[in-house]
Amino acid sequence: MKPEPYVRREMLAPQPAPLGETGILRWMKANLFSGPVNSVISIAAGLFVLYVLYRLLPWAIQPSWNATSLSQCQDDPNITGACWGVIHDRFNQLMFAFYPHELQWRPLLAFGLMFVAIAPVLFDKVPRFLLAFTAMFPLLAIWLLWGGSAWPELMVLAGFFIGYAVHKALVGPAGELTAIILGVLATLLWWIFGVSPVAEMLQGVVPLDITPVESSKFGGLMLSITIGLAGIAFSFPLGIILALGRQSDMFIIKTLSVGYIEFIRGVPLITLLFVASVLLNYFLPRGTNFDLILRVVIMVTLFAAAYMAEVIRGGLAALPKGQYEAADALGLDYWKAMRLIIMPQALKISIPGIVGTFIGLFKDTTLVSIIGLLDPIGLANSIRGTTDWNGIVWELYLFIALMFWVFTFSMSRYSMYLENKLKTTH
Repeated sequence: MKPEPYVRREMLAPQPAPLGETGILRWMKANLFSGPVNSVISIAAGLFVLYVLYRLLPWAIQPSWNATSLSQCQDDPNITGACWGVIHDRFNQLMFAFYPHELQWRPLLAFGLMFVAIAPVLFDKVPRFLLAFTAMFPLLAIWLLWGGSAWPELMVLAGFFIGYAVHKALVGPAGELTAIILGVLATLLWWIFGVSPVAEMLQGVVPLDITPVESSKFGGLMLSITIGLAGIAFSFPLGIILALGRQSDMFIIKTLSVGYIEFIRGVPLITLLFVASVLLNYFLPRGTNFDLILRVVIMVTLFAAAYMAEVIRGGLAALPKGQYEAADALGLDYWKAMRLIIMPQALKISIPGIVGTFIGLFKDTTLVSIIGLLDPIGLANSIRGTTDWNGIVWELYLFIALMFWVFTFSMSRYSMYLENKLKTTH
């Protein structure tokens, strides 16, 4: 008897995916156990991690947070490992060094406003009107950190409006390049000759100041963040200018850009810091008081800008020649072509190198301890020199390493986010 064909008359309900094809099991199968060699390496690495944790955790997990000295940790039979009391005891010093305790709300406020300022730069969904606050934030941060009269910062801000007004007034009759040069010159002349007397006059009429704080009080993580963020903010646009200058057809501009980049890249950062700390005073007029932190920020910015220029030049060189020809075909002048077509693509290509330079710059701020500024490393040496904490080593440096890791890892993750966001499908 011939069997009748089976025909299903009802739909089956959807079934969940197999257990090994979803969630953590699928990830482990794809990344850790995709083959025999990968499986052996994964198991060996896992056993090594477990061994390290087995040896490290008993040392790290100790009831020592409230200890007030190393001897107290050593005398307590319940404490057989790390003495974390040094972090609890000197936390405020590691963060702010000798910044007055009653004024520490100012750096905290500046740090909080920093996230508001950088949000429209990092994320396109943030309202664009906040970019005006982003432009003003550096001057606001300077005023909050150092205090004193707010009029000098306001007059510096006025210099940008003066330069813009000069540029707009001359761009028609004098041409774009001449208007830019004269606008920049007007801003520089205002900053050199106009800011100080006008600020003093306005301060006498309308006092607008807060308690000043000397730079000698700065230190700790606050100092590293101040130098690092200032260097990052100023070296990026300067690096773009140098990269464009190195590719310029104008002989003088190209020669100056190449000479600057090659000279700075051939000199160690510590040498430039010594120049900022010691030698620069010999070239300044007698009686000039040039703030040391400002000198360090300038040198760090100049150093990072040379490396940034080479990273961006690599992005410019990676673009096909057709992109430049397309800009010419559209009738765009040099600046519009760079702003609308060339530079966005070059910066997209250069994202890993740019963020790597930022991370290296932030970590290099620890070198300022060599010239007498008390960054976290310098403070760690000072803390270890006290009677209470003489002999403490690992706990301090592990905590400092963790602080720097949080910042650098955040920059790295944002770099990956930005690369994925700008990824182009072919």
